[in-house]
Amino acid sequence: MRSYTYPAVFIKDEDNDEYKVFFPDLEITTDGKFMEEAFLYAKACLKAYFVYVEKYDLDFNMPSEYEIVKSACDGKDNEIVMLVDVDVYDRDLK
Repeated sequence: MRSYTYPAVFIKDEDNDEYKVFFPDLEITTDGKFMEEAFLYAKACLKAYFVYVEKYDLDFNMPSEYEIVKSACDGKDNEIVMLVDVDVYDRDLK
């Protein structure tokens, strides 16, 4: 098993009444109607990304420090930074 933890930026989109999620280090996105749904989709998105990376032995960016990503979002009321973690097992790669 390998574990991955990356900071994600959750952005409240008032126009569409949903949360957009962006992983700045990996340049992948997802979204959800509610914060809880967006978080679950973020976990699924991150896991799918790393299953693909491991299956095909690809390079990837290391995670930025949480505080660096958080400081980039300071002062923006509609943005929340959270750490998202996933585990990738050998069985996931089959």
